[in-house]
Amino acid sequence: MIADMNNEEQSAKAFSLQSKIFDELYRGNSIIQYKRERVRAVVHQFAPKNSAVLELNSGTGEDAIWFAEQGYTVHATDISSGMQDTLKSKVNALNLQEKISTEIISFTDLEHLKERKEYDLIFSNFAGLNCTGELDKVLHSFSSLLKTKGIAVLVILPKFCLWEFLLIFKGKFKTAFRRLFSSKGVSAHIEGTYFRCWYYNPSFVIKHLQSQFTVLRVEGLCTIVPPSYIEGFAEKRPGLFSFLKAKENKWKSNWPWKSTGDYYIIALEKK
Repeated sequence: MIADMNNEEQSAKAFSLQSKIFDELYRGNSIIQYKRERVRAVVHQFAPKNSAVLELNSGTGEDAIWFAEQGYTVHATDISSGMQDTLKSKVNALNLQEKISTEIISFTDLEHLKERKEYDLIFSNFAGLNCTGELDKVLHSFSSLLKTKGIAVLVILPKFCLWEFLLIFKGKFKTAFRRLFSSKGVSAHIEGTYFRCWYYNPSFVIKHLQSQFTVLRVEGLCTIVPPSYIEGFAEKRPGLFSFLKAKENKWKSNWPWKSTGDYYIIALEKK
């Protein structure tokens, strides 16, 4: 527990350091925009636009602002003070104070959430939940924070990524196998600050929520489309990018593609 708390402190420090340049780094990335469109399509399918949203690891607020502009109300939480400061600046600039509230809190500490109520949707994007070795604790807190028939939409890094595994052909064995042997966490670093990440298959999420939730959807994300860290892929090869998107969108919910991407999207409904 102490080790995990220290890891949270380190990850909060890392993302705070990156908060001022985060949007500049990633906003123009076509694959990241594709990923956001895919995730938001799942939200649209299962959560009405007037839903009250509890967002975990909200970052600089790109999703919170999108939610607000679509008619949702959002309580955007993050452990990083820097990310929250950037989010608040955007909220004030866009006059979205009535749609977006904020709170600095870890998703492992949701029992102390100030805006504690029953939400329509719990949302976590782009693997923030991989920054804890206590994902089971986080998942077990969901039921008390959701209405009956409430939805959870989570985007998580699985234990196997096809694109990373193919790096064995370039001799990058450590990267190719890092997810498979990650029970104690894998070292990551941002802006010179080190913290650990863990990887979780859909079966882990389902195991811990199946007594109170029904699985609605599992989709692979960046299974056939390359991960966004392959810089300039979409811009250099637009025809191939379009082809790969079409194939991924066709097969995203089929085995083995639904659980072998850089991420997967899982949507669940509270019974």
